[in-house]
Amino acid sequence: MLPVYTLVSVVLVGYRIRSRSTLLLSAHRTLVRIASVKQTCPEGLRRFLRSVFGKNPQRARITMPTPKALPLHKVIMVGSGGVGKSALTLQFMYDEFVEDYEPTKADSYRKKITLDGEEVQIDILDTAGQEDYAAIRDNYFRSGEGFLCVFSITEQESFATTTEFREQILRVKCDRTEDMIPFLLVGNKADLADKRQVSPEEAGNRATAWKVPYVETSAKTRENVDKAFYDLMRKIREQKARENQKQNGKGKTTPSGGRSKRKCVIL
Repeated sequence: MLPVYTLVSVVLVGYRIRSRSTLLLSAHRTLVRIASVKQTCPEGLRRFLRSVFGKNPQRARITMPTPKALPLHKVIMVGSGGVGKSALTLQFMYDEFVEDYEPTKADSYRKKITLDGEEVQIDILDTAGQEDYAAIRDNYFRSGEGFLCVFSITEQESFATTTEFREQILRVKCDRTEDMIPFLLVGNKADLADKRQVSPEEAGNRATAWKVPYVETSAKTRENVDKAFYDLMRKIREQKARENQKQNGKGKTTPSGGRSKRKCVIL
């Protein structure tokens, strides 16, 4: 069998370019995606192919290996406006802290990371916290695999609204039980402890009642930022593994042979 050589160069341009502070966020919202793939054949290889296949070296069968798709985990950021959802996301993505608040409608981010020795991709959707956007959040929540529910430890009202966000998620994900929805409660702005209005005990008690983890973060100092995202991705991965087991015939079935499902009620 004749050896075949392929030289491939790939150029990817325009993936979420940012500047610092507020420019970092605004630049992200202008998305340019340009991808070009260039395949070249070295002159020495071209002469070799011509000697074997004549003047039509295209008759040579040159195959390119298909890259293996990385596991993708879809994370949705939820919480009231101004609690630091965008700041946490940008800190995780780019190690940058955005001080000035600019309301978000919906920004999407993607990053390749190593999770417990495995290369994966995380897709983060940063949603709007304002009540004006409540109607469109349903569509975002349907596509999410895991949720970071963020409040500010300096604002009691933002903590109170976490209940509303959780109820909306449970309503949208009505075909799943609570334990099937990866969810973390996140108290942000831990660097402002002198302005704290929500105690760790109060937030921890709510997380315990919901049977979800609770973590306090600071987008400014980067405290526990990676932990929040990585812990949620582990929960997403575990849930996917359980679902795969059920699909392989290990799930609970009804007497008729089909899997039992909850019925959704659209309110």
